[in-house]
Amino acid sequence: MKTSSERRRFVVLGLSITSSWGNGHATTYRALLRQLAALGHEITFIERDLPYYAANRDLPAAPYARTCLYSSLEELFDTHRTAVRDADLVVVGSYVPEGIAVGRWVQDLAPGRSAFYDIDTPVTLADLASGQCTYLAPELIPGFSLYLSFTGGPTLDFIASRYGAPCVRPLYCSADPDTYYPDRVLTSLDLGYLGTYSSDRQPALSRLLLEPARQWSDGRFAVAGAQYPATLAWPANVRHIAHLHPAEHRHFYGAQRFTLNVTREAMVRLGFSPSVRLFEAAACGVPIISDEWAGLAEFFEPGREIFVARTTEEALAIVRDLPEKERVAVATAGRERFLREHTARARALTLDGYTQELLEQKGARTRPKPTQPRVQS
Repeated sequence: MKTSSERRRFVVLGLSITSSWGNGHATTYRALLRQLAALGHEITFIERDLPYYAANRDLPAAPYARTCLYSSLEELFDTHRTAVRDADLVVVGSYVPEGIAVGRWVQDLAPGRSAFYDIDTPVTLADLASGQCTYLAPELIPGFSLYLSFTGGPTLDFIASRYGAPCVRPLYCSADPDTYYPDRVLTSLDLGYLGTYSSDRQPALSRLLLEPARQWSDGRFAVAGAQYPATLAWPANVRHIAHLHPAEHRHFYGAQRFTLNVTREAMVRLGFSPSVRLFEAAACGVPIISDEWAGLAEFFEPGREIFVARTTEEALAIVRDLPEKERVAVATAGRERFLREHTARARALTLDGYTQELLEQKGARTRPKPTQPRVQS
């Protein structure tokens, strides 16, 4: 893949970079854009000023990007026209409020230089099929020069053939090893989970963490995340933390002997959809227990770099009975794989390469490639 030492101007219109409250997109954007800036590029991030995020801003102004807020489409169109028109690449993310209107505006101002970054591809495709997607319309997809997908594998070809996307490429989430690294804190948990409540993740969370906790009363468990129902009955040995500031994530991972990864139903169905938590935990050198989904082995090798549990009994056997030597070996191998292939710098280099190809083609349509090139960090 070609990259360039030229300084580029990237403009990103995303859900939010200023607030991580109930918003996994913020972590993805922060890691990626920080590393794009480290490559020497100029970054502008533009987001809608929403009350929910305004009340919970943990990064009001990113030091590596010019951060801009707008209160209406009219303000966006009037204030940021020049930045969008002059950018080398303009990225519109999933879940942007009134995203269809925003996407049309971007395509008009930056022909041949626009991209859609779908951080929730399985959800987007399901909503497109049912006609319920509020941030992307089928007729808009061919107008994006580049469709960046959180999901890889066969889904890339499906997007191209079903919706006429001219160039579909994977851009998986990642973690920044400067932020996520092994933390020498006292291990106080046998198994923990970090994630906002989702009804379609809850059965797996119950099966792989809550039920093991009920069956192993001496075990120590924790769930950190917002929006869990007040009526949810937590086992006595499970501590619930309503919200963790991103600065506390590393300490939370470091306190665990094992950490759990569970995947939303739509992402399990399509496969090839790793969550950002997967890479954060690996970066912190914590052994991961994951639910099973197609494509997992493309990111971490089961049994050597990650554990896979399908049932309560399998999860409990790993957490309670696994020899310490094997636990440490898998944690070490998982971190080494992360450092080779899944850092934020690797993703930034990937996006830089895609941008270079796009600019060289001058908007020419290309056949999508079904897999992500491996980029050394």
